[in-house]
Amino acid sequence: MSEQTLIKEICPTTTRDWLADGALLVDVREVQETEALAFDEADMLRIPLSAFEERYSEIPKDRTVVMACRSGARSLRAAGFLANHGYDNVVNMQHGMLRWAEKGFPVKGSEAEKARKGESDCCSQPGCC
Repeated sequence: MSEQTLIKEICPTTTRDWLADGALLVDVREVQETEALAFDEADMLRIPLSAFEERYSEIPKDRTVVMACRSGARSLRAAGFLANHGYDNVVNMQHGMLRWAEKGFPVKGSEAEKARKGESDCCSQPGCC
């Protein structure tokens, strides 16, 4: 059995603080997702999960890295991948873009206004997102 690395998770509010302190945001959503709704942060990388294994070396090892996606699941996988490839300062943003936009943090794209109002295609089950 392979060794599993536990990844620290932080909320969007803590993510904002970490970004202000110099962390790098890495969005692993696919291109069509980021065209519709994107983080409006200057210091970030977009590396779709579909190309992550080929492009992960673009992420600097000497910075704190916050991984993000739509809900936090794909970015958690990507964060684990990085941790297993020598990245020591990587965390995952829980609840992803859904919670980021819901909290009113900076977003852009054709779905930005809808996301700011808390409208999404996410399920309405209790405890979701």
